[in-house]
Amino acid sequence: MDLNKVMLIGNLTRDPEVRTTPQGVPVASFGLATNLIWKDQSGNRQQKAEFHNIVAWRKLGETCGQYLKRGSKVYVEGRLQTRSWDDQSGNKKYRTEIILDSMIMLDRKESGGSYQPSTPTQTEPESVQVVPPASEEVNIEEIPF
Repeated sequence: MDLNKVMLIGNLTRDPEVRTTPQGVPVASFGLATNLIWKDQSGNRQQKAEFHNIVAWRKLGETCGQYLKRGSKVYVEGRLQTRSWDDQSGNKKYRTEIILDSMIMLDRKESGGSYQPSTPTQTEPESVQVVPPASEEVNIEEIPF
């Protein structure tokens, strides 16, 4: 049995960008920042941010575009997917994204001031085109971390 599941709580780093595929399918993309906070050996508080690329398809993508904005706090669930392509110089490029299955808005309601989490928004399972793995290996030294 395999498992590919991601659960994050973080803040949007930019407004969602909603586009439509040539087939008329809406897709939204945005960045999400999560923070790791710890105390070092001296007792000083340390913080490290991670940045994630998020993609939401169909109705979930429309919902993200309509209700989310830079700074919004959200809970997202999805799966990791890595795309690859050749750039203009012929170099292989990779981008790992989280494909959303559901999203919950965690911001407080703007009027009234009471905490109002939204109900989870889910997408219908979509057919996924399976692409055989590229024969080219990932060069570990080219990964920027």
